[in-house]
Amino acid sequence: MSSYASQQTLKNAIGCSGVGLHSGAKVTMMICPAEPDTGIRFKRTDIPGGQAVIPATWDHVVESRLCSTIANVDGIEVKTIEHLMAAFAGVGVDNALVEVNGPEIPIMDGSAAPFVFLIECAGIREQNAPRTAVKVLKPVTVTDGASTAALLPAVGFSVAFDIEFDSPLVASQDHFVEFANGAFKSEISSARTFGFEHEVAAMRAHGLLLGGSLDNAVVVSGEKVLNDSGLRYENEFVRHKILDSVGDLYLAGAPIIGHFRGSRSGHAMNHRLLAALFADREAWTMIAVKKDQAGGFDGKAPEFGVPAALPAAAGH
Repeated sequence: MSSYASQQTLKNAIGCSGVGLHSGAKVTMMICPAEPDTGIRFKRTDIPGGQAVIPATWDHVVESRLCSTIANVDGIEVKTIEHLMAAFAGVGVDNALVEVNGPEIPIMDGSAAPFVFLIECAGIREQNAPRTAVKVLKPVTVTDGASTAALLPAVGFSVAFDIEFDSPLVASQDHFVEFANGAFKSEISSARTFGFEHEVAAMRAHGLLLGGSLDNAVVVSGEKVLNDSGLRYENEFVRHKILDSVGDLYLAGAPIIGHFRGSRSGHAMNHRLLAALFADREAWTMIAVKKDQAGGFDGKAPEFGVPAALPAAAGH
């Protein structure tokens, strides 16, 4: 029996419907099995001609304002993919075709948990191809003012994140996760996207958050949460930023073996970090993943290396 992990896809196709967070339009989505080495791809079924397939990779990212948007060479887009991408990463799906009849993935409840549920209902099957991963070989850092994002060499995959908002309720939060033994599902997947009541009107005036509601986002007003159910975690805000980062980093096209450090960063910084990583050929290598690593997501990695300290100076 091989000591290397196999690629995985869904056993069966499964679908759902919902609204787009920013467009407000109703959309139907189907997640389908896919062949080995095809990765995660999105297909716009509302566009005829069969050319509306978009690989979910960092070099297809076209916009990062409040969400991750990818497009193909024909300019056909799919936006708000980060929560679904996080679910694929978190449960170890390497190959899938996502068919959607609109320009945006349904927001569901604002977290990745509904997508994890869908994938688990469809089932996951191993494929006759070895799983590969992007192994970080040296620190890569991007900065923008007070925001920093970095990838550092480590065993397995882990994330440390801190946020700071001018809000008495959110304030400063930090969290660290080692992604093994189902940690994504238990610690991160249910954390919802969030926003501030005083910003909603301005965003909607710019065509954003048209589908946002208390059913799919945590809304903060002053010192209180407007959602009747309150928070799912005391630090749900920073946990959701970790969720977003996991989804954005899966645009590497494979699991990452390394430690991600985010400080006040967002989608744009995450995408800049991947671009900086792949621009430096000495900073990464592709490796076959051993079964006890499983890409560092849902595998039973016996231990994780302690990541090196964040470099004081920006590398990129």
